[in-house]
Amino acid sequence: MEVFPGISMDPKIRFGKPCIAGTRIDVATVLGALASGESVEDLISEYQVTREQISAALRYAAHVAAHLPPAVGSSDENPSR
Repeated sequence: MEVFPGISMDPKIRFGKPCIAGTRIDVATVLGALASGESVEDLISEYQVTREQISAALRYAAHVAAHLPPAVGSSDENPSR
């Protein structure tokens, strides 16, 4: 089921993780690869995806990040020891 333009989730594929639609490549794999220094061109070659599919993964990640509260509290809630 497409949950975001270009991103699908299916409990039978990658344990239901958000994936690039029509592939078994999850969004976290794309983000991790880019964060570790791989280039978009490397991903295109390694995973046989398009630049647009990689952009869809990035747009989805930005959308999720914009709508979730931070995982940690503010400095007021977590005083230094």
